[in-house]
Amino acid sequence: MAQAAAQLGVSQPAVSSVIADLERTLGVPLFDRSTRGVKPTMFARAMMDRSVAAFDELRQGIRTLENLADPEAGELWIGCLESISALILPPILRDFMRRYPRVTVHVARLSPGTPEIRELTDRNLDLVIGPMARDRATDTELACEPLFDIPLVVAAGARSRWARRRTLDLGDLADEPWVVTPPECRIHIALREAFGAHGLTPKISLMTFSIPLRMSLAASGPYLTVFPDSIRALKGYERSIKILPIALPAPPQPVSIITLKSRKLNPVAQRFIAHLRDHVAAPSC
Repeated sequence: MAQAAAQLGVSQPAVSSVIADLERTLGVPLFDRSTRGVKPTMFARAMMDRSVAAFDELRQGIRTLENLADPEAGELWIGCLESISALILPPILRDFMRRYPRVTVHVARLSPGTPEIRELTDRNLDLVIGPMARDRATDTELACEPLFDIPLVVAAGARSRWARRRTLDLGDLADEPWVVTPPECRIHIALREAFGAHGLTPKISLMTFSIPLRMSLAASGPYLTVFPDSIRALKGYERSIKILPIALPAPPQPVSIITLKSRKLNPVAQRFIAHLRDHVAAPSC
């Protein structure tokens, strides 16, 4: 109670009085009290869960008012995978920030799977850019707008002996060391499935989400790796790695805009989503 009072800038009796009033109004205890302190009851936890959306709507309302007062300013919170933040997002953000120079953009680098959805449902992000997790594909809480597909490519060092080959198949690379993403990632799954279709298992030497680390190891040899095809957008990539002439079949998993259906986004987020759609629709894309 003392810590809460200090954080709110009020007296401890004032905090205790508010809690007591809430308990009388709701007719249930919100805290279990003991000599060691207080702990929230199941009733308090239920109220906290419900309060997330209410306080978020208040924040969104404030941000909307601020944006109406100054349409060129505001804040934007985006979550995305490293491959998207490193390879796809830079030109999109560069154009957006040039158009809205007083908007502050926050980009959170996320891991594959459910963490990005949790951050979104906790309303810490305005939107997520990336593939929808397979186990959330039918989630009625989420809105998913596909933007484009990104195939996968196999890469080796630009001076590797494999870089000079015009034809290759996975059987040729079965005994080579690979640096790939962790098992929950689409790249790792696709590589194992492709080798498995030939009755083979890839020799994985290192697992990391880091694109610079995978590129560095591949460039120095003898390691092979897999990237999204968008690696071609990285300026000068061909000086370090060579994309090999080998098909890596993988089910389509489009990059999408993921938002909460029940949440009305502030004007800055709405403008950015419109900007994303325009970028994808442009002939150069």
